[in-house]
Amino acid sequence: MQTLILAGGKGTRLFGDSAPFPKGLIEIGDRPVLWHIMKLYAHYGFKDFIMCLGYKGEAIREYFVREGLCDDGAEGWRVNFVDTGLETGTGGRIKRVESYIEDDRFFATYGDGLTDMNLHELLRYHRQHGKIATITVVRAACQFGVVRFDRENAVTAFIEKPLLPEWINGGFCVFERAVFDYLGEDDVLEQDALPRLAAAGQLKAYAYAGDWACLDTYKDAVALNELWESGKAPWRVWE
Repeated sequence: MQTLILAGGKGTRLFGDSAPFPKGLIEIGDRPVLWHIMKLYAHYGFKDFIMCLGYKGEAIREYFVREGLCDDGAEGWRVNFVDTGLETGTGGRIKRVESYIEDDRFFATYGDGLTDMNLHELLRYHRQHGKIATITVVRAACQFGVVRFDRENAVTAFIEKPLLPEWINGGFCVFERAVFDYLGEDDVLEQDALPRLAAAGQLKAYAYAGDWACLDTYKDAVALNELWESGKAPWRVWE
């Protein structure tokens, strides 16, 4: 099965509007976040990737070629690099690689999410429900600590960054080829295609309560690097 990675981001929350390199090359340890994501998929036997490039996409291609990480190189990965446009939405990026999809089913994920999820379990769930699309939903941690107090306004507890009660889209999707019927080249996946699939009864959620993190801000980058350097990174399932 192929894995499509949305690697077109600029990382504006990290760098502003003048990022020196694409978000996917931000390092955790001494490797880009894209490498960590690909190691997860490869651990479960999925080594065929389609990289949907956008902002400074050539830098991503150059890194993987220089490090010998494509064309069945050091990691045994096959990687197709596809320029899907500088400002293209996430749905449009998927639509523009339709001709690269070789089978009736494929994975798709964002280029900044990390998890310890068993991808075989995700795939099994998708096969069982028989719909066109599955998205993984997770509970994210609150950005701030929470103060609890009683009816008399007496403070009873401080809880540091608890999990939010709602579920969010964590990426790590499985799609049938029929998903392309719901995608346009100018679409944003989350605003256009996924609502269409939901309205048609063709979208299921895989609720995952394990570890999940997103490299979205400078604070995220620091926290993920600290986990990696401590040897306690939950997503490091390949070791």
